[in-house]
Amino acid sequence: MKVRTYFSAAEAEGIPVAGATAVVIDVIRATSTIVEALANGARAIYPTVSTEEAIRLANSLGRDDTLLCGERKGLKVEGFDLGNSPREFSSDRVQGKRLVMSTTNGTRAFVAAQGADRVLAASFLNLGSVVRSMVGSAEEVVLICAGKEDRFSLDDALCAGTLLRELVEADGASDPPVLNDASRAALHLARTFDLHEELLRATAAGAALVEVGLGEDLALCAQLDRHELVPEMTDRMIHLPRAAES
Repeated sequence: MKVRTYFSAAEAEGIPVAGATAVVIDVIRATSTIVEALANGARAIYPTVSTEEAIRLANSLGRDDTLLCGERKGLKVEGFDLGNSPREFSSDRVQGKRLVMSTTNGTRAFVAAQGADRVLAASFLNLGSVVRSMVGSAEEVVLICAGKEDRFSLDDALCAGTLLRELVEADGASDPPVLNDASRAALHLARTFDLHEELLRATAAGAALVEVGLGEDLALCAQLDRHELVPEMTDRMIHLPRAAES
């Protein structure tokens, strides 16, 4: 197994991903929100880079069953139906809905990953399920952390390292994985830090969330294996493969 890790969406833009399994990670908060939304019955999530693109796509899909979701600087985009707080994406809000999403960092990471053979969405909420879906099938893995404002973010790097640690342990291959330097660093983080809400609160992304009054999201984002599901993106649509529309 070969593993490459990238610590920001900007770093990952233009990288070669063909033939690989790409895993997008945005703990605070896009992939945590995506997992929570699909667990609560959303039909699919469509990641977009700009708010203008999101509005055009939502209108083309039909606004009767499509919600506009996203944030800028942590706060809901004016005129959108939902922001990027996983607590908003309850079953009574998203059951049976399509979600068009635009976030500062996370949706850019999905665009960077789109040429891979498989594109998975991972957070602490579904980490174990993502690992199990890759064991024995992923020979080349690309972990794409969304990061914060084009830079390294501890929360995403810790999630990447935890996923890598569990993947290596579960894979059971006799040959050790070939890791790039960023993967080695992420793995070391996972062996150094334990996941808990206060750790997320101490990160730059966590502190920014607290500053805008959304610190309650961190308790949810810090829950390990809250859901058993593996969101996968095909044709710029993130869904649960067996439950997705044709």
